[in-house]
Amino acid sequence: MTTLAATTVWSMIRAERAALADDLGALTAEQWATPSLCDGLTVREVLAHLTAGASLDTVRWLAGVVRCRFDFDRQVAMRLAEQLGSGPADTLDRFRRVVPSTTKPPLPAVAMLGETVVHGEDIRRPLGIRRRYPVETVTAVAEYYRGTDLVVVAKGRIGGLRLAADDGPFTTGDGPLVTGPTLALVMAMTGRAACCDELDGDGVGMLRRRAGMR
Repeated sequence: MTTLAATTVWSMIRAERAALADDLGALTAEQWATPSLCDGLTVREVLAHLTAGASLDTVRWLAGVVRCRFDFDRQVAMRLAEQLGSGPADTLDRFRRVVPSTTKPPLPAVAMLGETVVHGEDIRRPLGIRRRYPVETVTAVAEYYRGTDLVVVAKGRIGGLRLAADDGPFTTGDGPLVTGPTLALVMAMTGRAACCDELDGDGVGMLRRRAGMR
């Protein structure tokens, strides 16, 4: 695995944030209320979650954890509510303002890239919006998730399987094969079972079952 320079990763993050903001610029009120791929959250709420992540440094994140008595789900909900704004236009404007931000919780920058790509798809897919991601970007995200269960279980989800992208260089693991677009592999690795429809191989059924488990 090639380790990317932090400046390269932040450049990728800015590009993905900007692309997402552009994709959402003409949504109707009904579209903003569409359920996302994140259980229980609308596309608007997921966007506010992304804004919150780009607005929290380590000190503020820790303060929130303490305030929420180490209930991390409560912390996420609290920060999302802070960034939701008065309406969809305000939610989007808040997100646009953090496009160039390099503020982050105590996570590696590539984790922020993963959040941006995966939650971007959580928003886009229910709306029928498709983005053609640079292969370098989705490969970096796949390489990160294959080796970590931090924040989201991914490494544990693909144990005993061999994943191989058919549109880029990403491969990992041993066992029954799962092959398909790098983005679909990333989404399945992070628990989006519906994205397994885009994958092939003897290991797809196992990955689909694991992706459906929380």
